[in-house]
Parts: sequence; structure tokens; C-alpha cells
Amino acid sequence: MSTSPRSTTIRDRDRKAIARTKPPCGICEGELDYSLPYLDPLSYEVDHIIPLARGGADELANKQASHRACNRAKWHRLPEDDQPRAFVTDRTW
Repeated sequence: MSTSPRSTTIRDRDRKAIARTKPPCGICEGELDYSLPYLDPLSYEVDHIIPLARGGADELANKQASHRACNRAKWHRLPEDDQPRAFVTDRTW
């Protein structure tokens, strides 16, 4: 995990670039209301597709729009972490 500080200038620029196109939430694919106050669970927030804690880059290509609640629930998981698990057993019935 990188401990170097992130640039607020780049963060704000990327946030505005994503909001300009008004995409849906990249996690749940629901519609985003870009006018809600930032503490509202359905407000717009930028999500790192591959979290910084898991080696993702702090670049526009690794960012997507999300609901605040979806981003908080996702935390540091990767997209493939949300796939259903396949259980394997040697049992026969």
C-alpha cells in the first residue's frame, strides 16, 4: 500500500470529468443524483475500480462514479470478489 499523499488537484479534476458525463453507479448500475449533498447515501462519489489498498492506480482509467453507500459497502474488494462462490465437495448423495 502506498503511503504517498494523493493530489487534491487531480482528484477534483477527475471527479469533475466523471460527473460531466453523468454515468450511472458503476457498482449497482443505478441512477445517480449529482445534486445531492455529499453525506447523502445516494450522492455521487468516485470509486476506484481496483482499490488503492489492493494496488490500483489513482488514475482516471481506474475510477468510476458510484453512490456513496455502494462505495462504502464495496470497501477494498475487487470486482471479482463479488462473484458467487462455487462450492466443491467430494460428497455424493
